[in-house]
Amino acid sequence: MEKKAKGSLIIIGGAEDKSDKSVILKEVVNAAGGEDSRIVILSTATENPSVVGNEYINVFKRIGVKNVEHLNIDTREEANNDENIKKIENSTCVFFTGGDQLRITSILGGAKVYNSLKEAYLNGVLIVGTSAGASVMSNTMIVDGNNNEPARKCTLKMAPGLGLLEDCIIDQHFDQRGRIGRLLCGVAENPYMLGIGIDEDTAILVPPDGVFRVIGSNAVTVIDGTTIKSSNVSELKPDEILAINNVTLHVLPAGYGYNMKTRTVVR
Repeated sequence: MEKKAKGSLIIIGGAEDKSDKSVILKEVVNAAGGEDSRIVILSTATENPSVVGNEYINVFKRIGVKNVEHLNIDTREEANNDENIKKIENSTCVFFTGGDQLRITSILGGAKVYNSLKEAYLNGVLIVGTSAGASVMSNTMIVDGNNNEPARKCTLKMAPGLGLLEDCIIDQHFDQRGRIGRLLCGVAENPYMLGIGIDEDTAILVPPDGVFRVIGSNAVTVIDGTTIKSSNVSELKPDEILAINNVTLHVLPAGYGYNMKTRTVVR
């Protein structure tokens, strides 16, 4: 029987406030243990690790975290390094920065650090991801697709993610980049998968029971494909527009939540 995760996830739509009230990042600190948090900034996704790593270190220190360090894993060799594994094991929170989600999965996937990360999550460590770091949380992730376009089959590319959150597809920078079309296409292709589109400066906190709550200044869009009566996604030619019938859609700001098991909105 598969072990049930004791850890929580905070999945951020990107561009979270780092300089003013920092509501989401303060929530990260609270969930990671407050002033006693041991936060590891994992910058595998970005090609500017020093800049991004130092930025987050400064932000978390401003909030009051004493123990925060930057870990850049840039190669498969580094992903199998025992010292890097120890840093994951000794943390109370691992924070994935933005960048390119395929860098995360291609560098970490199947490596010792990945196994250590999953074990840490199972044992209660908080895992956080923003932007590209948000997309990789699910078992299937979007890696490419047109913004501000109607849903078309040929524009969506998906790949396996880290698999920390099952049976869903995460999309980020959602409303700001007009990504509802591509998420609808992803749900049409996999109706059992819950589509979760997270706006900028907005996040979901997902505890072990799967009832997430919304944090931040914008909204989260939830697309439930189990109610779909029909779609033409399997019949589409590459540039045809998606037809989809009876899909369920929710838009949830802070103060709302969602039960991923029963697929119901909560307040």
